[in-house]
Amino acid sequence: MLSELLTYSRASVYVLCQRIHQMKNQVTMRKVILLIGLLTVLAASQVLFAQGVTGVIQYEDRVNMHKRLPPDRQEMKAMIPEYRTNKFQLVYNVDESLYKPIIEDEEDQEFSGAGNGMRMRFRMPNTETYFNHVNGKILMKQEFMGKDYIVRDSLKVSPWKFGTETKTIQGYECRQAYYIDEATLNINGELRTEKREITAWYTEKIRPFLGPERFNTLPGTILALDINNGERVLVATAIEPRELKKNELKAPEKGELITQEAYRKLVDEQLKRMNAGGGMIIRN
Repeated sequence: MLSELLTYSRASVYVLCQRIHQMKNQVTMRKVILLIGLLTVLAASQVLFAQGVTGVIQYEDRVNMHKRLPPDRQEMKAMIPEYRTNKFQLVYNVDESLYKPIIEDEEDQEFSGAGNGMRMRFRMPNTETYFNHVNGKILMKQEFMGKDYIVRDSLKVSPWKFGTETKTIQGYECRQAYYIDEATLNINGELRTEKREITAWYTEKIRPFLGPERFNTLPGTILALDINNGERVLVATAIEPRELKKNELKAPEKGELITQEAYRKLVDEQLKRMNAGGGMIIRN
């Protein structure tokens, strides 16, 4: 247990406190005292490491749409593209990060179904994820049914396990980490709980607790992410350490403020109504 926590050599004090709280029933008082000493050392080392840490990382987010089809909808493979690709950027400084889409001239992607004259349009997702790892605050900008929401949530530490493999991404040596969790999905109006196998590749050379979306609880920066063996793959395509422009990194403000639980309930109820006629929504 202590060896796992020691891998967070430059992690934030806030998340380590969260980790201790999660394991409070498993540790002895002696270990708690040792962990408090570790937190003191990490607080000092983080200040030294933090100087001059700003920049932008670009990612390609590639989703296999065919893998997301349920077994009873395989005929739709001829109606939708196999892959959906979007570009995102992660803007960061020592304490904060903002993950948002890169808006290009052609925001929407169209696909013509095979021989049936049907055309499908996939919109660029209008989402942003802001994270402050000092206080654990997460704000997510979401658009749903033509309305903007600011979803408020707090940090949850993922149960990462550390592998022995390494790979080089954009010139940075990366270590492997992985875990399995469960996600609730709305498929054809039915809520299903499915397992997710998540593998990340992170480097310790940029900044701890940094990554796309909410994947930001590793002692480094995630440069690649694989969900369910290729169902969704995110890879860093460019890394630019530099000074940030004014207002380049700021928390989203436009939208109705709502909790994560309330937003999830809102979306699930609306999708059930939309799917009541037997239709299907593929969330990309």
